[in-house]
Amino acid sequence: MATMLPAEWIKNWEKGGRNEFLQLCRALSEDKSHDSLSFRDIQQALYELSSHVVRGNLKHEHASGVLADIIEFREDMPSILADAFCILDIETSCLEEKTKRDCFTQLVLSCLYLVSDTVLKERLDPETLESLGLIKQSQQFNQKSVKIKTKLFYKQQKFNLLREENEGYAKLIAELGQDLSGNITSDLILENIKSLIGCFNLDPNRVLDIILEVYECRPEYDDFFVPLIESYMYMCEPQTLCHILGFKFKFYQDPSGETPSSLYRVAAVLLQHNLIDLEDLYVHLLPGDNAIIEEHKREIVEAKQIVRKLTMVVLSSEKTEEKEKEKEKEEEKTEKPPDNQKLGLLEALLKIGDWQHAQSIMDQMPPFYATSHKPIAIALCQLVHVTIEPLYRRVGVPKGAKGSPISPLPNKRAPKQADSFEDLRKEVFNMLCYLGPHLSHDPILFAKVVRLGKAFMKEFQSDGSKQEDKEKMEILFSCVLSITDQVLLPSLSLMDCNACMSEELWGMFKTFPYQYRYRLYGQWKNETYNSHPLLVKVKAQTIDRAKYIMKRLTKENVKPSGRQIGKLSHANPTILFDYILSQIQKYDNLITPVVDSLKYLTSLNYDVLAYCIIEALANPEKERMKHDDTTISSWLQSLASFCGAVFRKYPIELAGLLQYVANQLKAGKSFDLLILKEVVQKMAGIEITEEMTMEQLEAMTGGEQLKAEGGYFGQIRNTKKSSQRLKDALLDHDLALPLCLLMAQQRNGVIFQEGGEKHLKLVGKLYDQCHDTLVQFGGFLASNLSTEDYIKRVPSIDVLCNEFHTPHDAAFFLSRPMYAHQISSKYDELKKAEKGNKQQHKVHKYITACELVMAPVHEAVISLHPPKVWDDISPQFYATFWSLTMYDLAVPHSSYDREVNKLKVQMKAIDDNQEMPPNKKKKEKERCTALQDKLLEEEKKQLEHVQRVLQRLKLEKDNWLLAKSTKNETITKFLQLCIFPRCIFSAIDAVYCAHFVELVHQQKTPNFSTLLCYDRVFSDIIYTVASCTENEASRYGRFLCCMLETVTRWHSDRVIYEKECGNYPGFLTILRATGFDGGNKADQLDYENFRHVVHKWHYKLTKASVHCLETGEYTHIRNILIVLTKILPWYPKVLNLGQALERRVHKICQEEKEKRPDLYALAMGYSGQLKSRKPFMIPENEFHHKDPPARNAVAATVQNGPGGAGMPTSLTINTAKLEESAAEETDKLKEKSQGTVKVINKTVNATPKVTTSNGNSASNSKIIKEKDDKEKSGKEKDKEKKEKIPATTPETKALGKDGKDKPKEERANKDDKPREIKEKTPKSDKEKEKAKKEEKASKEEKSKTIVTTIESKSVAEKEREKEPSREKDVAKDMKSKENTKGGEKIPVAGSLKSPVPRSEASECEREQKRRKVDIHSSPSHSSTVKGAAMLPKVPLVSENYSSLRVISIHFLQDNLNELKDSSTKHYINHTTPTLSKSKEREVDKKDLDKSRERSREREKKEEKDRKERKRDHSNSDREVPQDSTKRRKEENGTTGSSKHSKSESPSDSPRSNEKEREKSKSKSSGKEKGDSIKAEKMEKSSSGSKKESRHDKEKEKKEKRDSTGGKEEKKHHKSSDKHR
Repeated sequence: MATMLPAEWIKNWEKGGRNEFLQLCRALSEDKSHDSLSFRDIQQALYELSSHVVRGNLKHEHASGVLADIIEFREDMPSILADAFCILDIETSCLEEKTKRDCFTQLVLSCLYLVSDTVLKERLDPETLESLGLIKQSQQFNQKSVKIKTKLFYKQQKFNLLREENEGYAKLIAELGQDLSGNITSDLILENIKSLIGCFNLDPNRVLDIILEVYECRPEYDDFFVPLIESYMYMCEPQTLCHILGFKFKFYQDPSGETPSSLYRVAAVLLQHNLIDLEDLYVHLLPGDNAIIEEHKREIVEAKQIVRKLTMVVLSSEKTEEKEKEKEKEEEKTEKPPDNQKLGLLEALLKIGDWQHAQSIMDQMPPFYATSHKPIAIALCQLVHVTIEPLYRRVGVPKGAKGSPISPLPNKRAPKQADSFEDLRKEVFNMLCYLGPHLSHDPILFAKVVRLGKAFMKEFQSDGSKQEDKEKMEILFSCVLSITDQVLLPSLSLMDCNACMSEELWGMFKTFPYQYRYRLYGQWKNETYNSHPLLVKVKAQTIDRAKYIMKRLTKENVKPSGRQIGKLSHANPTILFDYILSQIQKYDNLITPVVDSLKYLTSLNYDVLAYCIIEALANPEKERMKHDDTTISSWLQSLASFCGAVFRKYPIELAGLLQYVANQLKAGKSFDLLILKEVVQKMAGIEITEEMTMEQLEAMTGGEQLKAEGGYFGQIRNTKKSSQRLKDALLDHDLALPLCLLMAQQRNGVIFQEGGEKHLKLVGKLYDQCHDTLVQFGGFLASNLSTEDYIKRVPSIDVLCNEFHTPHDAAFFLSRPMYAHQISSKYDELKKAEKGNKQQHKVHKYITACELVMAPVHEAVISLHPPKVWDDISPQFYATFWSLTMYDLAVPHSSYDREVNKLKVQMKAIDDNQEMPPNKKKKEKERCTALQDKLLEEEKKQLEHVQRVLQRLKLEKDNWLLAKSTKNETITKFLQLCIFPRCIFSAIDAVYCAHFVELVHQQKTPNFSTLLCYDRVFSDIIYTVASCTENEASRYGRFLCCMLETVTRWHSDRVIYEKECGNYPGFLTILRATGFDGGNKADQLDYENFRHVVHKWHYKLTKASVHCLETGEYTHIRNILIVLTKILPWYPKVLNLGQALERRVHKICQEEKEKRPDLYALAMGYSGQLKSRKPFMIPENEFHHKDPPARNAVAATVQNGPGGAGMPTSLTINTAKLEESAAEETDKLKEKSQGTVKVINKTVNATPKVTTSNGNSASNSKIIKEKDDKEKSGKEKDKEKKEKIPATTPETKALGKDGKDKPKEERANKDDKPREIKEKTPKSDKEKEKAKKEEKASKEEKSKTIVTTIESKSVAEKEREKEPSREKDVAKDMKSKENTKGGEKIPVAGSLKSPVPRSEASECEREQKRRKVDIHSSPSHSSTVKGAAMLPKVPLVSENYSSLRVISIHFLQDNLNELKDSSTKHYINHTTPTLSKSKEREVDKKDLDKSRERSREREKKEEKDRKERKRDHSNSDREVPQDSTKRRKEENGTTGSSKHSKSESPSDSPRSNEKEREKSKSKSSGKEKGDSIKAEKMEKSSSGSKKESRHDKEKEKKEKRDSTGGKEEKKHHKSSDKHR
């Protein structure tokens, strides 16, 4: 054998030999190709090294040093070294040379630390060991080893009682333990065993036991032992095998025993081959089933205790906490329970793949008890791995993944592997269900199952399979859902924050419809956690951790907290989000930090969050409104706000939330619209707010770019992605139109269905919310949906309204973008077809496009209203009004300029910014320039568009208003069907309505009376204001503001007025029958009279405002304050009106401070703004031309008192009668001729009756009823009159009609002296007056009608001018009024003469009148009441009254109604009709005494008066103008009220009050109130009780007149001839 160590190495050991040896050993130990060879080579190398030492060639220190280095090269190196020593030991012991032996012992001694003692004791000679000092004496050592060997091998411990021969067992073991790899079969061995049993008298049962024992030791030979045992069993009792196994198991059942796994395996294999029955073996195993059930219950209880500990707020001392810790430690120390043999067997069964028996064992235990033990769970997982392997390899492995294939079980009885999804149903799903939440032990299997689910869903959702296959797939799908619910989600809960599994699961979940997903999340959240003790603990721990994080979450630590939330959410999102949402509902300041901290969530978690939000919203236990029932609960507001923020920031699916809102709307619940509102606002950037500035509103009328830049509060740029997501969700689930329709329907539902028990304030809020969300949502759809998508989804207008019952305003709102799209696309088509660039061609094409698109719309709208409507306005006009927007009417140049300038400033700032890097500068500048170009381009485009639209309107306008009934009716329909519904729809619509009215005026539209339209808008605001919600009031205020802006512009400058109104048909004052053409300049309202009219409108607004403020009703006060705030730029302009308003608002501030803080805040806000406007207000005489005040104090008081308050009443009532019949007017002429005598008395009497208004809505409503009755009768007669008398067409009536029910008069200066007035108002005797009347009747009849018409006009003018000044003095009369408390009934009877039709009056007459009239200055002051002598001094006639014929009548009528109203209110608040009668009588007596004194004085004055009058009337008829001026003076100052006192207040004296009260007991209380209020105004003029009878007669007359319309017309003609 060649030497391993050359001699040179030993010689040069220090220099290189040592290293060479080390390298050799290293090389040998690393060579694993031939293990046995390298082993021998190392042995040889070590031996040679040692022998060199023995020979003395190498020092033993060197050898031990190098051995120490190589000992680490192999594990068995010490053993190899010991072998080398052993050989050298034998060699040296035989040698005689002592030196070699000494060298050997020195080497071994120096290597003792390398080889253990025991190894050396085994290998070396006892003498050597003794010399080494490892044993004391070699002799003793030898003896000891002999003893041990004897004991081990030769002593027999048991007696052979069965006469068995031990040799037989030895041979048996040899037979069974031989190498079985050859041709040996079980049959051959069985024959040998039989021979051994027979030969050696062996016990067959013990032989069987030995066979099992050997089998246990040689588990790999299943194929040999199982047939052997099976054949052997034919010789035994069937139960024997089971008993033997049972006996084996029993052996290990003591507490310290541990059953070996090999025994479990043998039992499992025997069970699988049905060699034993499970039932027979099961009884031998411990623990018993009862013990297992007890243990399971104990686990549940423990879990619940842990939960209780975690949820309890512990306030105990440290000592008790320490005690608890000690207890826990003691529990841990308790001995572990004895081995559970049932579970051991179960594990073995699973490992060999015997699923049937394993299943039956698990069925006998509590659910998931078995798999809660990790080894079982892992064994079952392994079995599933094997079973799904082929299918997973085919469909489940992701692209590019290699994976490690799993080999199938060698056992043929194992479950069949799955090759298709159908196979999964047989075994795999069942196995997974037994695993339950414990699949968490094997994340890889979890991922495999999820991937299979994903692959299945892909196949399930692809079409083309047969019906049978579909049914199978349906069943499989339900199985997949069950597995997800029972296995996957609970397992995810037990995995420790495994984000990958969460994402993997989402891969499958996203293929489910959201309904299924949410159902699964619901089960997971509300049921799964209660079904397993482990999950109960996990839930408690998650909540505990969530509390910990949420307590510490702030804006500053969003990132670290977000990471913690993310970690926690991967496994238990439902529990975590439930807690987070509960916190958000309580503390809304958490919303922002929570939203920011959710960025570390997985897709699955975001989806779960959406579910949790919906579940929180739908919580039936939570109240949706606060305890005061007037506001939406804060929890709902917080959740809605959170929804908007979170859905915008993260890619969460919206479908479920949107469907939830739709379902709530279907169920008639509108609270949850708040969520939709927030989501659309945050995701699309579309805000709906009433707080928009006028600049923003103006920007909103431009194109999309301008809207984005200047229209919204927030920037809209970064909502592109989120708005796209919202749009997709709506379109994919077909929710866009249904949501719109449901909201539109729900607006009325809020009031009529939901609003029953709810507080009015809340109903208003819900209505606003519903409406605002509709507008916002519609705006979103219009701007985000493509043309095709929009048109495809929105049905035609008639279908919307008639089939879907959408309110018309909402229906047009939804259809409007569609019309715009269609027109523009048609226009583009036509442009491409013919390439003509001329502007005219373009306009012509545009108009053609409009006609094509709008023609079907014109047809469709006809069905929306009764046919009668289309007599006055055409369907074309209606459709045009509703289909246009502000974008079509005007270009907001100033807005475009403003935004462009902003961009220029920005660019300059960028240039000036030194710190900004150049490339960023360049980018920013490019952005600004691009934006600027876009805006300019957009402006140009809009300008062209507006010009085209105006051209189109110019062509259309002649067919707009048909006015087949009357112009007045036309205006009514226009306001009712167009303006009012739209002006409260949105802020832009409010501006649009005002612009549209102005546009219709500017276009000189036939049959459109601008004056009537504006008058109707400003005159009747109480009812509209009172019926608005808060936001509608704000929009209505904007509308009024824009209307006032136009009116104020015209009022401000004569040049503007002449230019824009002077020659326009809208300002004709005589309204002729349709078709009658008479655009005479004289018919136009001149500038000064227009200023009077504007003042009247301001006065009306003041009265309305004060009325609303004085009702005490929440809605009235809130709404009028909102409206007033909006119209502040243009109203109040007149100082005294402003002051009156200011006083009333101040009173509200004081009254509401404690009661209704929201009203107080509104009032204070308005009050402050009003004060800041005060410097811009002007006195009344600057606002419209007014006479200088009368020359003495008395005159002044009278002017403000009776002139301001009493007179208009009579006049207006007269005009009301005008409408009723012409015959009545002739009667009244007679009365009037006599009436001049009484004029002064009556005016004076009327004076004190004017009182401040303190409104009450109840009485108001009654007045309204009366007026309605009058209107009805008036309308009927009007129609008859229409053909014959063009001048008195219902237009005049309408003017009046609309002016009814106006708000009450303002409170005025109380420092004037009502005393004086009282003294100067002597009582007149009714009978005397009657006699005088008769004397004068003949004279008066001769006097021309012209006089009376002029009178009526001048009175009206005066009235209009006096209104504001009246306010000041109204208050004066309160005291006097209080003296005469008591309700009188004043039927309306008196009337002015009917105005003569213009056509019938000769031109020269007109000219003459005009000249006379123009001599006098404005009639804003009425005559004084000093006596007849004074009358001529006061100028009374208005300049140019003739141009004011019918309009004045209308104004008078309005004023009457105002006065009725105001007096109503005075009466109710100040005279308290509920006073007991006795009190009223006392008051009446006092009044009687005073009035008697007055009547004496009055008689004297009447004498004078009569003489004056006779002088006047004795003049010839040709001197009419002179007389008429005098008479006008008298009548304007006095006749109005005199007539009034005559016809209106038959019971003037306090005494008559009582009589009247008795009479009217039978009448309805409403009428009594209304009439008595009218009486209030005039009551100071007292008279005898005969008036009552006269009043009754007049009433009868009136009734007769009502019944006979035709006769009256004839009479009217006669009387007018006479006058001529």
